[in-house]
Amino acid sequence: MSIRSENAVKALRRFGELEWFKLPLEINPRYGYPQVPYMGWRYTAPKEMTAQCIEAVVKALPTQVEWTLDRSRRNWVIVPTRILREAGGLADPAFRDTVDAINKNDQDFCLLALEDFKMIIHKLQETPAPQD
Repeated sequence: MSIRSENAVKALRRFGELEWFKLPLEINPRYGYPQVPYMGWRYTAPKEMTAQCIEAVVKALPTQVEWTLDRSRRNWVIVPTRILREAGGLADPAFRDTVDAINKNDQDFCLLALEDFKMIIHKLQETPAPQD
């Protein structure tokens, strides 16, 4: 089962109107290897209750790698915690290099994270949105 942007967008739209969304490709189009997943988005009207709900979903799942909902910047990002640790956070220019290095050098991690990410999207699709 692949990660489809439409499924991720549909899951996130249940919690609010999206202003922006990004989901990198699951498979590197040039080299054909699996890539570590992460997803970024911005709601037009972000709400604390929504963030807490999404964060609770991510933390409650029996994932194989640790995940974080990072809200330190304007966009919210669900990302493997390892990337944040190794890159020094989303704002650090090393973020992209860290993702690239993991993609190229740790395929086991990428595959585990991809399995987790599919489960996260599926659970978000089932989770009721919090009521104001």
